Amino acid sequence: MLYLIELWESVRDFIATGGDVLYVVAAALFLMWILMIERYWYLTSVFPKVMNKIITDWDARKDTTSWYAHRIRDAWISQASDKLSERLLLIKTLVAMCPLIGLLGTVTGMIAVFEIMAVQGTGNPRLMAGGISMATIPTMAGMVAALSGVFFSSRLEAKVKISKEKLVDSLPHH
Repeated sequence: MLYLIELWESVRDFIATGGDVLYVVAAALFLMWILMIERYWYLTSVFPKVMNKIITDWDARKDTTSWYAHRIRDAWISQASDKLSERLLLIKTLVAMCPLIGLLGTVTGMIAVFEIMAVQGTGNPRLMAGGISMATIPTMAGMVAALSGVFFSSRLEAKVKISKEKLVDSLPHH
């Protein structure tokens, strides 16, 4: 329990040093990871059942060679592909937004530095250092959040592509 309290205090100190923009970075990071975990869960738990149902339904059809049968096949593949690709664009958008949110923190931190310089002059480096920390920490946090998202979202996209190809290959196209 003491460890959790110390961890929370260090996180709180980090946010105090970096400014309130870190809350926005944290919210974007949290949402991005929730969506990526949900997509991994869908790919590993739900989609195999969906794919098996589509394959079973296709195999149960008497007509698999007519134009009408091919349109049904294409529609099933399209619906499954849409379900697989759900929220991927939102994940990629959140990944792209994280560094931009960090840059917003940089701008607000530099504004704080300029305000200190305007009021105190350049003779107090300790006051200016706080503003510089507020300028660099959000940028770093946004970049770290984006890097984690880039790696895992690209893996997720690759898995989605493989799953789509498996589905198409599983439904014979006579």
